[in-house]
Amino acid sequence: MRPAAAAASLALALVVSACTSFYEVPIETPIQPKMDVSGFQRVLIAGFLAGGSEDVDANLETVRLLRSQLRSKSNLRVIDADVLPLLEIALEHQASLGNESGGTNGNGSPAGDGSESTVGVQRARAVDPATVRIRDEKDLEPLETIFANVAYWKKIGEEFQNPLIVTGSVLFIPHARSGFVQREQEYFDRLGRRRVVPVRTYMERKGFILRPKFVFIDGRTGATLYSETFREEILYSPQQATPALSSYFELMDRLVPSFLSTLSTQKIRGSRILLK
Repeated sequence: MRPAAAAASLALALVVSACTSFYEVPIETPIQPKMDVSGFQRVLIAGFLAGGSEDVDANLETVRLLRSQLRSKSNLRVIDADVLPLLEIALEHQASLGNESGGTNGNGSPAGDGSESTVGVQRARAVDPATVRIRDEKDLEPLETIFANVAYWKKIGEEFQNPLIVTGSVLFIPHARSGFVQREQEYFDRLGRRRVVPVRTYMERKGFILRPKFVFIDGRTGATLYSETFREEILYSPQQATPALSSYFELMDRLVPSFLSTLSTQKIRGSRILLK
């Protein structure tokens, strides 16, 4: 067996040495979209329930970014329209649900019994959108019923000739974490040679969490076709001062490819080495 293996190795070496050159061939691998959007020619990025950092208008920035990406990387025609004030619309929808219940709570008890459901209905009737502060997912949860309002989204679809509607929620919140972080430390030994060793250091880091939920709605029927939630975070050392808006765009850059892969075929580019 050993002589045979040695002979095979020798033959391979001779073949490689006989190759006068090699060249790199670019290849593209298509990835099919998660949704079938063949029934749509137009897409409306309507608006988002946004909360978290007051330094970033996550609703407006998300709409702008997704519109720009779809214009350059999708076959769908992007509709130019005013961004919906989705928080105000969601609060009105929440209040209407309370009115339709006839002033009762979720168990059918008369309003005013002090239950949590009744308090929620009363708050929805009187709340001013300018005073609402969305800080976490618990604040978003009762407002996200707006995405199930089929009549509302069908009306929006009729107004814009039945497009695919993209909406959802975006949380961009400050975040802090303490713990040991491994980093590389450089030094030179006695002979002047450069050395790099891993060092564990306790550090308090601050940054942001981005948690968008994309909801895709059929403008012809108002029904939800697909939804997907993502979560990304970024942390910085105490010495690094990074503007909130820069962090937002850095985190969105990580998510945009996944968003685009929902609507259109994406191509993974690579290469292969061929011998000649």
